[in-house]
Amino acid sequence: MKNNVFKGSILIALGAASYGMLATFVKMAYREGFSTAEVTLSQYMLGVAGLFILTLLRKREPAPATKSTGIKGVFKLIIAGTSLGLTSAFYYFSVQYVPVSVAIVLLMQTVWMGVIVETILHKKSPGLSKIISIVIILTGTVLATHLHSQSVRINWTGFGWGLMAALCYTATMYSSKNIELHAPPLKRSLYMILGGLIVIILIFHSSLNHEFSCGIFLRWGLLLSLFGTILPPLLFTRGMPLTGMGLGAIISSIEIPVSVLMANLLLKEPVSFLQWAGVILILLAVVLMNIGTNKKHQLP
Repeated sequence: MKNNVFKGSILIALGAASYGMLATFVKMAYREGFSTAEVTLSQYMLGVAGLFILTLLRKREPAPATKSTGIKGVFKLIIAGTSLGLTSAFYYFSVQYVPVSVAIVLLMQTVWMGVIVETILHKKSPGLSKIISIVIILTGTVLATHLHSQSVRINWTGFGWGLMAALCYTATMYSSKNIELHAPPLKRSLYMILGGLIVIILIFHSSLNHEFSCGIFLRWGLLLSLFGTILPPLLFTRGMPLTGMGLGAIISSIEIPVSVLMANLLLKEPVSFLQWAGVILILLAVVLMNIGTNKKHQLP
């Protein structure tokens, strides 16, 4: 049992670390002159292709005695995936204007946004631990994004895109936990990424002309699709059943420090002591919010 939990923890940590690398890679692509359209389209096009190939190569197993995913179910997953595509687009817009360390903190506002969505949709009042966690997250956000400092000029455009990304990511997380859960994880990921690709094509269709650089596919597209759309879903779907949702959510928060460290090492973005203090507060809030969740969902 302990070995399974350890294995699941490693898989989730690797998946979260993969997500944490994305913003740094995107910013590096920007420095080479590539646009948000090129970065996002290449990531999702190659992601859909990669997941489709993996679906074809997947070992065929006897179908379980559960409801199959019909056309209606596939359509639901594709629609749900549009929020994933919007998350990527808005997040990548954000890193154009603000440091990666700020963008990832803004994206993590999905933690308290998810509590609000749960409260509204399920008419379920948040417990004291969740309320305290939200206060801690907001305090950490103020520190990590320099909102407390009068000497630092805030780029509100980047802030706006970051919060929009968090809102869309909240919708994605809700969809992932509630829509067509009986479907095979690989197919669920494929349909949701396909939905993301469709909405991204609609957003950036005007960029699909002679100005679009196909060099992005080999230069950054493969890397972004691998770490952003292929590896994380596979690692999370393997790891979460072994750890449970509570421990899994805590471990997946490693995405934040990984993102900050990557930006510091590869982009030379400065990170102050107060920013690290803010990040640590957010991590503590995630732990507080999810502690005991595994016990609630444990089978007798």
